[in-house]
Amino acid sequence: MSKIVPHLWFDKEAKEAAEFYITLFENSKILNTFVLGETPSGDSEIVNFQLAGQTFASISAGPYFKFNPSISLMVHCESPEEVDSKWEKLIQGGTALMELGEYPFSKRYGWLQDQYGLSWQLMYAEGPAPAQKIVPNFLFSNEVCGRAEDAIKYYTEVFPESKTGLISKYQEGEAHSPKAKVNYAAFSLLGYEMTAMDNAYDTDFNFNEAFSIIVNCADQSEIDYYWEKLSAVPEAEQCGWLKDRFGVSWQIVPENMGEVFLKGTKEEARRVTEAFLKMKKFDLAELERARLGK
Repeated sequence: MSKIVPHLWFDKEAKEAAEFYITLFENSKILNTFVLGETPSGDSEIVNFQLAGQTFASISAGPYFKFNPSISLMVHCESPEEVDSKWEKLIQGGTALMELGEYPFSKRYGWLQDQYGLSWQLMYAEGPAPAQKIVPNFLFSNEVCGRAEDAIKYYTEVFPESKTGLISKYQEGEAHSPKAKVNYAAFSLLGYEMTAMDNAYDTDFNFNEAFSIIVNCADQSEIDYYWEKLSAVPEAEQCGWLKDRFGVSWQIVPENMGEVFLKGTKEEARRVTEAFLKMKKFDLAELERARLGK
């Protein structure tokens, strides 16, 4: 199981979107689906799926959060033709953010929002293909513009098995926003590759719960550790969710959380759901008592 998993929040389209996305990549499939009953959003469908061998999670839980370009999925394509093919499919019903074309950093590149609002960056870069085809990209905007490098430093201190790669800075006059510093930075957390940049333009969007990052924890001590290190907005703490000092949403959850919903009885699932909906940080002992009906 991946320790870090990108999580996507949809109104009602989680399964529809996942079924579409798996047509775009080899080694892709729906892993499982299940329903969380009687949540504040009603019955919410969970969909776990795989794209290019990487795990993603999603939920249909109402129209409360909307995707924006603050976190996008950067796809490393093996040829210009692959860029064009994926662009042609993803742009249907979507919107171009940076038109498909040649740029100083890539011979074939485009940035778009698809029909569901999720942002994708499609890029061809010469050289050997990276091990991780799809990489989440964080765009630091508004009040956190200029803090991309600070965030990377903090995250790599919090997470073990982490490293910082290339950090490239805007040259004088390149960024319209005077706060923007980093135009590209690569890093990895627990071996999972990510990138970040400061927004060169002043925009009206920020990080939100539509795109969050799951951290699958082995035990209560891991949950306690990441919760203490990352949570910075008390009012955002709910059901294992938190926001960090930069506004990024994380889910700090037990790695076996889905097992009770996939393998347990309906009554076990109901009791566990009822228990965790009352929690901020997950209490594994209390969840186990709920599962057993104690």
